[in-house]
Amino acid sequence: MVTGSLFDDPHSFRNKLAQALAALAKDRIFIGTSSWKYEGWLDQIYTPSNYLYHGRFSKKAFERDCLREYAEIFPTVCGDFAFYQFPTEAFWQRLFERAPAGFQFAFKVPEQITCRLFPNNPRYGAQGGLENPSFLDSYLLHAEFLKPLEAYQDRIAVLIFEFGAFAKGAFSSVAEFVERLDPFLAELPAHFRYAVEIRNEELLDREYFACLRSHGVGHVFSAWAKMPELGAQLAIPESITTDFIVSRALLRRGRKYEQAVQLFSPYKELRDPYPEVRASLRELIERAREERRKAYIYVNNRIEGNAPETIMAVVDAAG
Repeated sequence: MVTGSLFDDPHSFRNKLAQALAALAKDRIFIGTSSWKYEGWLDQIYTPSNYLYHGRFSKKAFERDCLREYAEIFPTVCGDFAFYQFPTEAFWQRLFERAPAGFQFAFKVPEQITCRLFPNNPRYGAQGGLENPSFLDSYLLHAEFLKPLEAYQDRIAVLIFEFGAFAKGAFSSVAEFVERLDPFLAELPAHFRYAVEIRNEELLDREYFACLRSHGVGHVFSAWAKMPELGAQLAIPESITTDFIVSRALLRRGRKYEQAVQLFSPYKELRDPYPEVRASLRELIERAREERRKAYIYVNNRIEGNAPETIMAVVDAAG
C-alpha cells in the first residue's frame, strides 16, 4: 500500500515528516529508524542525484554519504551494525563526522557481550552451539566499546543491550538472569544512557524491572515476534524504569524475521499496516509528554514495509 498523495511530490513527504519530527524533538521525543542505508528510500527520503558518479547511481557513494541527508529529516537513528562487531576508533570518527553535531545515535552493544550461547548458524563458524566466554564481560565492554565512544558521549542517545531469545532452560528462573545482569549493570559508567532489550516474555517480571530501576537503566519496549504487544508491555506496572523511554518497533507479533524480509524487501512502500503498534507508539509518546520523560523511538522497515511511512502515520495522529 502506498500513500499516493505523499509520493506525488517526495519533497512534500520529506518536509512534512521533518517538520513533525522537529516539533516532537522540542518536547524531547526523538524518533528515527533502525539503520539508514536503504536504497528503497530513494525518491522518498533520499535524492538520487546526490549519489551519482559519472552520471550513474553509485551504491558506494550512497552508503558513504546518505547519513547527511537522513539527518536533515530525522533527529536520531539506531545503529544496528554495532551488534555484529566492535567498530574501530577510525570507524567511529568517520561516522560522527558525517552527521551534524545535534544528531543523536543509539547503538546496539556487540553481541559478544549479550549472547550467552552462540547459535548454530554458519555466521558463527566453529563457535556455533558453544557457550560464549565473553557473556556480560564488563572489561571487554569497557575496553573495546565504551572507551572509544567516550569522546562522542554527548551525541549518543542510548546504548542498547539486546539479549536474543534464550533457549528454554538457559536460566532456571528470572532471579538467575537478574543475578547475572545486576553486577554487570552496576559496573557501567554513568556518562552513557543504557537500555536492555529482552526477547523472552517470561523475563518481564518485577525482579527484572526492579533490577533495571536500581541502576537507572531503561527497558526497551520492543515489538518483536515472540514478545507481548507494546501496549501490553506499557501496561505492566513500573515497566518504565528510568527518566527516559526507549522503544523499538521491529516485527509484527507472530511473524518471523525471514518472512518480513521476503515480504517487504526492498522496503520501498508500506505494505501491511499494523494498527496495534501504531496505537502503542502514540500511547508511548503521550506518556512521555505527560510524565516529562525523554523518549527514543526507533522504527524498522520490517514492521510494516517502509519505516518512514510508519513514522509519518504515527506522528500525524499523535499531533
